[in-house]
This record gives sequence, structure tokens and C-alpha cells, in this order.
Amino acid sequence: MKPLLFRLLRDNEIRVHELNYLFWECTTRCMFRCRHCGSDCSVHSREKDMPLEDFLKALDSIPQSHRPKDFTVVLTGGEPLLRPDIVHAGLEIRRRGFGWGMVTNGWLYDEKKHSELMAAGMGSATVSLDGLEESHDWMRGVPGSYARALGAISLMAADPRLNADVVTCVNKRNLSELPQIYNLLKNLGVKQWRLFTIIPIGRAANDPEMRLSSGQFTGLMEFIRSKREEGGPMKVTFSCEGYIGPYEEKVRDTRYFCRAGVNIASVLIDGRICACPNIDRDRFSQGSIYKDNFYDVWETRFQEFRHREWARTGSCSNCKAWKDCLGNGMHNWHGFSPEVLQCHYSKIIQPESAG
Repeated sequence: MKPLLFRLLRDNEIRVHELNYLFWECTTRCMFRCRHCGSDCSVHSREKDMPLEDFLKALDSIPQSHRPKDFTVVLTGGEPLLRPDIVHAGLEIRRRGFGWGMVTNGWLYDEKKHSELMAAGMGSATVSLDGLEESHDWMRGVPGSYARALGAISLMAADPRLNADVVTCVNKRNLSELPQIYNLLKNLGVKQWRLFTIIPIGRAANDPEMRLSSGQFTGLMEFIRSKREEGGPMKVTFSCEGYIGPYEEKVRDTRYFCRAGVNIASVLIDGRICACPNIDRDRFSQGSIYKDNFYDVWETRFQEFRHREWARTGSCSNCKAWKDCLGNGMHNWHGFSPEVLQCHYSKIIQPESAG
């Protein structure tokens, strides 16, 4: 699609801002201690799990007339399967007419759990696989996590009722393993493999092994481009994390568009209302379900997400890619610094020393 036409369509979507994707951070408990976690989740989380009734009350605030057919609620965390009421939560969400899915590390996902979740109407699921066995277990901090993830992926891929995908956080350690991971997932019958890179926040903020150089990032783009050109039963795609200049539409289906606060919202563990859970919740939260009507907040706030002129600062102020990038993904703005955390476009157009 021509850039000008896409900008017109993007600006119209921003104006309409139809909510169709809602994250629920239902727990911050997790049995892993992942090197790249931006939420500092742990087994003994300081935050208590949000009561299901509190989230459902927020969900019920969405008028029937503003619930598109493709509306999806995604349970995330932490590890959602640590909630004992996860199946009941899915049933209640489905009973209200919403589709729902979850993001899981796969540790607790077995045949029994799969059957229960499918019976509760689960329509989508995402599992992380962050390398071959040694690399994945190193990333996740728990021996055996690779085998459990593969078990979950196999169950999901074998069920034609489920829209399942696998995500991989690409870093210096697993970059060379991507061709082997591709073959592994393809042979398991996975339909979509989504790759992304790290945001330098949380535990990854000062971990040099997590961040790709500009040359490595360009190599990642070339890998994805080549696999998409090959075709085949498994689609490989780059995430929506940032504008990538000459690789737009070569490594994903549509041009870059950060939909956080445009089509995507979240209810966080403490009740705060934001967009994608990785976005700086202290800076960008728009209200709280314990003080505000959730849907009123969606309709009347989120101005910082929908009007991005505030981001035209620092290295973004005179960038020729501004009209297409709008300051990169919202998750790349943490704290109140006038500088974006990372720029994907610069990794593509600058020499190896950049990034």
C-alpha cells in the first residue's frame, strides 16, 4: 500500500478509535524469572491477583453497540495459568459475547488444561519459544522450560479450532538459531511465528546480550523477508513494534501502526487503565477501574496515544520518517525523557556502530 494512502487510513482509524483488543493483566505471579521481563514478575508477586468480578465489571461497561464481532480479550501476566479460576474467567468472558485468548509460557499447559480451556471458549493462544533448549532455558531461568513450551506448542498446533502462534524474543544468543527454530516449528505444524526484539526496560535495561546491533537487526529483517518470500504453511512475521523503513510490508502483512490506545487497551493488575501492558504505566495510565468507568475513559482520554506530536522531540524532531513512524511504538517511551528508547529505523539506515 502506498504510504500516503496508508497514512490516511491510519488517521481515520485514530479518529474512530474502535476498541477491539483488550489485555487483562490478571496476575503478576510467575514461576519463571525471565531475563527480559519488563514487569518484574515472580512467584511471590507483591500484587494480589485481581478479583475476576472487578475485571468483569469493567468489561460490562462496554456498550453492546460498541462491541465489534472480532473483539478479543487477552489474559496475560505473569502467567495466567497460575490463577485457579482461569477456566471460569474464560467462561464468563465468553458468556458476555467476547472472544478470548491468553499468553502463556507453557509450563502448566497439558492435555487436561487444553481441553478445559477449549471447552471454556478459548479462541487464541500465544506461547513463547526463545531459542533452542539451552538458549530458551537460559532466557527463562528455569531448566526444563523449553520442553514444557514445546509440549504446549504441540497441543495448540494440533487443534484446528485454535488460532495459535509462537513468539520469539530475538537476542544475540538465539539469533543464529532462527533457521533451526523455523524448521522445528514448521514440523510441529505451527501456523504463525512472530519475532520481536527487546525493549530496554525492566530486567533487560542493562543486559547487553538482549540487544541486537544494527547489523544484527538488519540480518533479522533479511531472515524474515526471505522466509516470507519462500512461502509455505507457516507465516513468519515481525511484530508491530516499530517503523522499519525499506522493510515495511516485506516482513509483515501491513505497514507499521502502533495501535496502542487506538484499538488496544489494558486493565492492569492494580486496576489502572492503559494500552499494551509493556507501556510505561506510571507515565501513560489513563485512569483506574476502581475510580472511573472503563469505557468512558476509553472514549474521552488516551490523547497521548492518538495525537503523537509530543513525541516529536530529541532525535525524532527532524526525522524524515516522522510521518510514517510517529516516534516509534509507545512502549519505547519510558519515564519523561525527551528521547525515544530505541529507533528501529536508525538501525536499518545507519552504519553498524548504530544501536
